[in-house]
Amino acid sequence: MSWLRGVGARLSLALALVVAGALALVYLILVPSLRHRLESARVSQLQRAAQAALVDVRGERAPTDLVDFAHTSTGARVVLFSAISSGGETTLLPQQDSLALGNSSDVVKDPIARRASSTGHVRSGVVVHGDDSFAEVAMPVDRVGSVLLFSLSLKPVVGDVNLVRSRLLLAGVLALITSIAVGFGAASVFARRLRRLERSAERIASGDFSEPVVDRGSDEVSELAAAFERMRGRLAQLDDARRAFIANASHELRTPIFALGGFLELLRDEDLDEATTREFVGTMVEQVERLTKLATDLLDLSRLDAGRLRLRREPVALAPLAQTLAEEFRGVAQATGHPVDAVVEADAAALGDPERALQIGRILLENAVQHTPDGTPVRVVVRGRAGSAELAVEDEGGGIPAERLDQVFQRFTRLDGARSSGSGLGLAIARELAEAMGGTIRLESAPGRTVFTLVLPAAATADLEAIPA
Repeated sequence: MSWLRGVGARLSLALALVVAGALALVYLILVPSLRHRLESARVSQLQRAAQAALVDVRGERAPTDLVDFAHTSTGARVVLFSAISSGGETTLLPQQDSLALGNSSDVVKDPIARRASSTGHVRSGVVVHGDDSFAEVAMPVDRVGSVLLFSLSLKPVVGDVNLVRSRLLLAGVLALITSIAVGFGAASVFARRLRRLERSAERIASGDFSEPVVDRGSDEVSELAAAFERMRGRLAQLDDARRAFIANASHELRTPIFALGGFLELLRDEDLDEATTREFVGTMVEQVERLTKLATDLLDLSRLDAGRLRLRREPVALAPLAQTLAEEFRGVAQATGHPVDAVVEADAAALGDPERALQIGRILLENAVQHTPDGTPVRVVVRGRAGSAELAVEDEGGGIPAERLDQVFQRFTRLDGARSSGSGLGLAIARELAEAMGGTIRLESAPGRTVFTLVLPAAATADLEAIPA
């Protein structure tokens, strides 16, 4: 029965079970309660009629007239019992029966009449004679225990209850059929929405991100569809980034490899003088260094993307780090005329990885030297803030256009937005390393001043004592 595995069938059956359970509960409570109420009402009605009839004739009519009048007044069967005492016990014998003269065997031992005779008070209730139920009222008529019994068949009540029962069962069957039909229809619509989501998930899993995931409902399924759409958009972005990364990495690798191949061909096939050979070899060394740096950058990025880059978290004194950076770039700065100075505004210490913090500083300083005109002053500044320590690289170049500020940290992109002749990965690596250490890189730029600031959490006072002097 594979059809039962469907959401529509299961939900419709579940709805049918709920409706059936509710109807069964209503049936079990309503039908007995209705019968009891109708029987009690019939007994009360008979009791009032019997009392009224007895008041009208008491003391004015003979027993024969009393039974006939009571029967005519109430429409009930009326039986007059005489109480006969024998051996200390009282026996009730039918003396007159309005419906069965001389043949009242069915009520000889009537419990309602016996209780009224023994207590001397009016008694009422429902009794069963044969296959029928009767509403009965028994009233004492003298002090020796004689009783007048009023008995009224409850067949009309039973008929009404049976009619209600049959109508209730019919309504229940119709309600079950309707619930199954409505439940199956609604569940089928629900299942179709789920199948659309399933097809969308299969398209996304196969790498097709072109078609959006749309559901126009306002329930949990629409929320799931919205989550699928967000996932599709994110996966599409990641897929585009992956394709761009592969294309850019291939381009960056192909350029130095092509150059190396060309120079090797020239060295092998041409009879070159020593100066030209040294020039070619120097250029080849630069290309090899470029390849080495690119391979290192790609390895760092792959580790960062995979979350496998190991970073230490220890106190880092930023003032010595700034001095080290200035010394490392002093030779390059002299060649290009860039004055490079280290400025310590506050003796700040950060929590991070010393080697990676130095790597970020090198990237920022190299970026400032390479992308500013010769002779542009560059400063490495150490600052302390509330809860953070900062290492800033400032230059007095032309600045970065506002529309390019969001692009400078993208992979394989130069500050001017063109493809880099180098790896073009430095600032992207710097930002991801900073974030991996719990910090960030802040960029401020205007004509005549550009500042890249590495912001790291400040080291606690207890941690500062652990920094080597």
